[in-house]
Amino acid sequence: MIISDLKMKIKLNCVLLIDDDESTNFVNQLVIEDGGYAEKIVTVESGQEALDYIASAGARSDLQPDLIFLDINMPAMNGWEFLDRYKLLPDAQRRAHVVIMLTASLNPDDRKRADEICNVDDFICKPLTSESLQNIIRAHFPDRL
Repeated sequence: MIISDLKMKIKLNCVLLIDDDESTNFVNQLVIEDGGYAEKIVTVESGQEALDYIASAGARSDLQPDLIFLDINMPAMNGWEFLDRYKLLPDAQRRAHVVIMLTASLNPDDRKRADEICNVDDFICKPLTSESLQNIIRAHFPDRL
């Protein structure tokens, strides 16, 4: 199936990209835009910026991300530290999010650790591709197809 064959009846309100690499965020944004999957795409370069964005959106479902792509290795606050702080957010700020670890890490310990965290819905290796995005949409948002 090619990307244009997967049509969403209801787009995601927002996708949040958390990665300290601007070019990675740019490519990921293009993949999401090309598929027409989201009304809004927000890119941040640190876990703290992501937490700030989520907190500033409050309980407004139109601003809260439906889907979060999270890198592991970032300066200041890495993906694991983000997840530790994320789980402390009020339920209204994290209840509808699907969190996908999107990383260059091939370390099996990272995958195992992610599998043990209830807030992590999937673990995939970079780069984000049309095919991997389609699989995520099918698995986590079937009601929107």
